[in-house]
Amino acid sequence: MALYSEKVMDHFTNPRNVGKIEDADGIGEVGNAKCGDIMKMYIKVNDEGIITDVKFNTFGCASAIASSSMATEMIKGQPIDKALELTNKAVVEALDGLPPVKIHCSVLAEEAVKAAVKDYYDKKGIEYDPAEFAGVDCAECGVHN
Repeated sequence: MALYSEKVMDHFTNPRNVGKIEDADGIGEVGNAKCGDIMKMYIKVNDEGIITDVKFNTFGCASAIASSSMATEMIKGQPIDKALELTNKAVVEALDGLPPVKIHCSVLAEEAVKAAVKDYYDKKGIEYDPAEFAGVDCAECGVHN
């Protein structure tokens, strides 16, 4: 069996939504000191609360880049509150799996999306439940926040 699925390889070699949004409505940056991966996510939200554009910059391995790419595809065009429902498990499933030692990359993607949404809420003065933005606890990938 190959280490990475075809979808992971596709999103790694042809990542979607790479770049920076200069006038982003929300920016989230997260990293994992253990592996060195860093993700920065930018979102643009229209007046109806729909994510009209999303971009990312990721410094990391194939799994980190593929997870970032897939996460952007999953939230683009969605209502901002729907983006908060994105889970690392959904990212892994959409990529047809990740090796167990790379699950933390999908956790970073989830956290980057949440950080960008939180930044958007903070900039707009939108009230939220801080528990919605609590760190992800992923025993199988060694991430505990």
